[in-house]
Amino acid sequence: MVTQPTVRFGVIGINHNHIYGQVNLMLRAGAEFVSFYASEPELVAQFAKTFPQARQARSREEVLDDDSLHMILTAGIPAERAPLGIEVMQRGKDFMTDKPGFTSLEQLAEARTVQAKTGRIYSICFSERFEVPAAVKAGELVEAGTIGRVVQTVGLGPHRVNLPSRPDWFFRKAQYGGILCDIASHQVDQFLWFTGSTNAEVVSSQVGNFKYPQYPELEDFGDMLLRGNGGTGYIRVDWYTPDGLPTWGDGRITILGTEGYIELRKYVDLAGRPGGNHLFLVDHKGIQYIDCANVALPYGAQLVYDVLHRTETAMPQAHCFLASELALKAEAQAVRLQRQGLNPPQASGL
Repeated sequence: MVTQPTVRFGVIGINHNHIYGQVNLMLRAGAEFVSFYASEPELVAQFAKTFPQARQARSREEVLDDDSLHMILTAGIPAERAPLGIEVMQRGKDFMTDKPGFTSLEQLAEARTVQAKTGRIYSICFSERFEVPAAVKAGELVEAGTIGRVVQTVGLGPHRVNLPSRPDWFFRKAQYGGILCDIASHQVDQFLWFTGSTNAEVVSSQVGNFKYPQYPELEDFGDMLLRGNGGTGYIRVDWYTPDGLPTWGDGRITILGTEGYIELRKYVDLAGRPGGNHLFLVDHKGIQYIDCANVALPYGAQLVYDVLHRTETAMPQAHCFLASELALKAEAQAVRLQRQGLNPPQASGL
């Protein structure tokens, strides 16, 4: 019996709970979780209990220096992710990070240079596409030409703020990057993917803090308008999900084509259907509802394949960097809305 090769991976940085999903998607793909390091005892206990197969390393260098590892995963503090990824690539390993993968254009520029020099993989786990069966199904329908040529996407990313659970870095813009850099990177990724855009620009963007003046560096609202060589996109994100909603956010995307449109209600259907992953398709034949709960999620298996075979089936590297670039540029040039409106407007900056 011939044993099939697999990917051995480690983890450095577990500050966001998305790390659990990142590890699990690799495990589902047959990868081996070897070791992890985190400096926060309060985070380590639950993580070690959840993944007892992994050894807790004494230092980050112990993980980085392990030549048996193919890949390092992180969901560390956002501002620390790119420096780690750059170091990982320089050590000859591939890298997968939670979003945002960068908090400044300078980080992105350095990562692009190191990635081109080393040929390693720098992947951002855009979980609102990769880990949402409805989004995967929508991609299949768009690729099949079901709604004709895609003209526009409208992506909405509301989130519940849940203030008591948030660490200090959540409220510091230098550490989390801003709402468009952070949350909206999901919607930028989907805009590029569904429109097939390989080049794009930020037409306009704006951010504001309307609800939480006690946290002046927290942006609780943001939107942007994008123009790409495959279509246009509008994105709106916020931290306003009310407690009455039974999930953390009513994330949606509408994909407009020349022959129909698709709407995804990813996490909840306000019309009353249970669960998430609801897809609505409208075309010349009529209206169709598709329950996508059992659609397979290919990202993990594709990423493992890419690591082993040096391919780009999970996500083209250029796409990963372009999605980050647009989110960063939108954040950098955003007009900062005042609590009273637009008087006076100011650029937000990074």
